[in-house]
Amino acid sequence: THTHTSHPPQPPRLLPPSDKTTRRPRRLKMLAAVASVKPSAASAMAIAKPAFKPLHLPPLPAAAGTRPLSLSVSARPLYRQESLLLAAAARNDRAAPPAATADGARSVNVAAPEETSRRAKIGVYFATWWALNVIFNIYNKKVLNAFPYPWLTSALALAAGSAIMLVSWATRIAEVPDVDLDFWKALSPVAIAHTIGHVAATVSMAKVAVSFTHIIKSGEPAFTVLVSRFFLGEHFPAPVYFSLLPIIGGCALAAVTELNFNMIGFMGAMISNLAFVFRNIFSKKGMKGKSISGMNYYACLSMLSLVILLPFAFAIEGPKVWAAGWQKAVAEIGPNFVWWVAAQSVFYHLYNQVSYMSLDEISPLTFSIGNTMKRISVIVASIIIFQTPVQPINALGAAIAILGTFMYSQAK
Repeated sequence: THTHTSHPPQPPRLLPPSDKTTRRPRRLKMLAAVASVKPSAASAMAIAKPAFKPLHLPPLPAAAGTRPLSLSVSARPLYRQESLLLAAAARNDRAAPPAATADGARSVNVAAPEETSRRAKIGVYFATWWALNVIFNIYNKKVLNAFPYPWLTSALALAAGSAIMLVSWATRIAEVPDVDLDFWKALSPVAIAHTIGHVAATVSMAKVAVSFTHIIKSGEPAFTVLVSRFFLGEHFPAPVYFSLLPIIGGCALAAVTELNFNMIGFMGAMISNLAFVFRNIFSKKGMKGKSISGMNYYACLSMLSLVILLPFAFAIEGPKVWAAGWQKAVAEIGPNFVWWVAAQSVFYHLYNQVSYMSLDEISPLTFSIGNTMKRISVIVASIIIFQTPVQPINALGAAIAILGTFMYSQAK
């Protein structure tokens, strides 16, 4: 006979805090903590993934007097919920103003006005540079037609620039450069090359049309490559050498078909190209490690070039020739001749000043392209103002040479 022993009823066992009765509130707290974190837009977009369709669970029972709490979760595990929360934060960041980003990063919209302002500044530099250069070439040609003394004309242009900068330094309009004897020594070969190039270009414009001088001067890249290759041992990629073909061919075609060809004018432009190439080479080598603005650099260059030029100007032309030529020009032109001389001198300095200032803001490639476009504006303006006769084949040669210069800029 089996006797059934009755056991007293066991009291209900209390579950530890980690049991199912407390897991759901903890999960709710974890979700609320994660949802309260607002990541940055950049991090949200970097890890955000397509959201899955949420599952809506029935409301949870709540205590008396409180609203029932509804829970919406994804079919993916809990650690995948992060992508949904970050995607929502990214949408909020895009809608918020730039200053409201959580990580303090500067928005692209904040930098956009600065970049727009910089581009506008460069655009103003380029437009001013081209306009001043056109004005200088027009007045320079007018002066040389009435007063064919390029050495004095060149010296007056350098003297005007030197005077302008000395006044600017004295009145503190421009910052006085901090230069020493080593700076002037390094600048000397640059100034010699600059003087030769400046005088040679003026001699060329005294003998031939402004348009023809600038067509020949557009061949300067060819001199740059040849001098760098044979004197400095530098090598260039094949596209650079190929770009020289249209430059040389276009200049040759324009020279052969020039109606008013003059050998002195042609050689003056060629010597100017060669001198300016050496000027650039000496400038790169001598100015390494020296901090000076483009404005002050060109001011010092003008002053040293003037000192180099004056003895040669007095020896080659002389005060007696200048006095006789001046009286003749004033008698033929009138008081306007004095204005022409002043204008060509001042505008020569201004256009070079602006070009060096723009070089502080842009890359050498952009500067080279701008210089090419400047020649186009000078050629077209001089043909229109001076009514220079141009044959179609001559215009084609100029177009080919300038196109080659542009191709060189891209290949370089």
